[in-house]
Order: sequence, then structure tokens, then C-alpha cells
Amino acid sequence: MALSLCLLLDDRSDRAVHRLWHRLETEGITTLLSHTHGHHVPHLSFASLRSYDLPAVTMVLGGLPAAEVTVIQFDALGLFRRSRCWLLPAVTENLLFRQEAAVDAVLTTGADLHRHYVPGTWMPHLTLAPRLHLEQLPVVARSVFEVLPVALTFDRAALVDTSTGQIHPLPHPV
Repeated sequence: MALSLCLLLDDRSDRAVHRLWHRLETEGITTLLSHTHGHHVPHLSFASLRSYDLPAVTMVLGGLPAAEVTVIQFDALGLFRRSRCWLLPAVTENLLFRQEAAVDAVLTTGADLHRHYVPGTWMPHLTLAPRLHLEQLPVVARSVFEVLPVALTFDRAALVDTSTGQIHPLPHPV
């Protein structure tokens, strides 16, 4: 069981990503809509914790200064080695600073951070298809490039239990 620190979308942006997920599903591509427990929400993860104390993590993140609502531009399609397909955001200095500050805060609780979320190696992304087969890539690319570029608004933050999809809202964006 892992816990992810996620930025979540406003209603308009959430609907836009869900429309893209539905479109891909109708093309036979498994998205986060139907992956594992089926309770995934569109998000951008700042951290993935392999072990943690939920109350301590919640408290330390609640103590961080509130970040403003953030509009992030997505204009590219990316793939990780293990077939995860995602939207690539324009990365700003502010986004990198916020991720590093959140990770630094979480680590003070003794949480075990997944190595892909260490500041300096973290690659921000918004997952579309978690298990894409190479022959499906043209279908995904066609669908994605018909909607890109897209500006998505992130207006809140939460801790998400990745094994169940349970969302623990934070008091403000981090």
C-alpha cells in the first residue's frame, strides 16, 4: 500500500481529463478509469510514500504555506519504461520548488519516499494509460494530440491511498 501526495484538478479540468480517458477506453485502451480499483482521479503526484504515518504526514503538509491555484500547460505525450503513458506538463521553477518543499516536509515524519519522487529526479506527469502496449501507441497519440495543448487548473491537494483510491483532502494546495 502506498500513499501519494497529489495535486487535484478543478471541476472543469477534471471533466476534460475524464473525457480523454473515456475516449481512450472506447478505443480499447485501459486508462485509470478501469485500472485496479477504478477509483482513480486525475492528478499530478508530488510524492509516493511506501511507508508513512498518515496523521503525521497530514499535519506536516497542513503546516506548509498554502499555494495558489495553479494552471499548468500540457503539450506533450510521454512514456515511462514500464509502459505508463502520460501527459507531460510544462515544468516551472515554482512547480519544482513546491514539490521539493512538500517532499522535504514529508521526510521529516520518517516516511519512506519512492526513489522516482526524489527532487531532481522527479518527472511530473498526469497518467493516462498505466499499461500501454506498444501497438496501442498510435491510437493514444492520435487521441491525445487532438486535444493538446491543454491548460489544466489544479486547485487542491490530497493524500491518496493508491491501493483503494481513498482520498484524504488537505486543507489547502501545497
